[in-house]
Amino acid sequence: MTGPTGPARLTGLRRFAQATADRPVPDAPEPKAPEPEAPDLERCELCATEVPAEHSHIADLEAASLLCACRACYLLFTQRNAGRGRYAAVPDRYLAEPEHPIPLALWDQLEIPVGLAFFIRASRQGGAVTGFYPSPAGVTECRLDLRLWQQLVTDYPLLGAAEDDVEAALISRSDDRVEYYLVPVDACYELAGRMRLRWHGFDGGSEGRECIAAFLAGVRSRARPYRPAGQHA
Repeated sequence: MTGPTGPARLTGLRRFAQATADRPVPDAPEPKAPEPEAPDLERCELCATEVPAEHSHIADLEAASLLCACRACYLLFTQRNAGRGRYAAVPDRYLAEPEHPIPLALWDQLEIPVGLAFFIRASRQGGAVTGFYPSPAGVTECRLDLRLWQQLVTDYPLLGAAEDDVEAALISRSDDRVEYYLVPVDACYELAGRMRLRWHGFDGGSEGRECIAAFLAGVRSRARPYRPAGQHA
């Protein structure tokens, strides 16, 4: 993209240099104001097609990264065997099980230093589950008691229902309750990115808390009741 033009060049200057006293020299034209540059367009990282601000993502399992995707490319990778298994479309489902809350004491046993974390099962690591939480550094990995996690999944099946690599089990602890959801993994990383910019002090500060509150409000509004396999609404 070319930059804005500079001041317009004066033309016919020699003609005006011979002007008589009763014919004043015309003023030089005003420089043109720089034209505002168009904002950078978001594009599909597979085919370069322009995509809207709200768009889907594809997980690159080899690079452990997320790619912005147009709808056509996204649909190509909704089947896990497409692209030799390297790419996987990130679903957009949000699920909750509010009638089956997790006790506060059980969350405390996980020994996570903040009140919100998400857990992802990695297909290329034999289905191992890793916990993460937002921090000033972005996404921070946390050590997880795997035996306790397996017991949690047994007692709270929603936690184990996330699709490998592309969905996460999200758990949030407040003063009086523990909420948990199944969410797309890109939502978790978006939250972590926002928290990195807004984190202040030891616990994130007021901006950090407001960011998490807004995120959870969005998750609650989108979440649908979880129905284990074989059950119907």
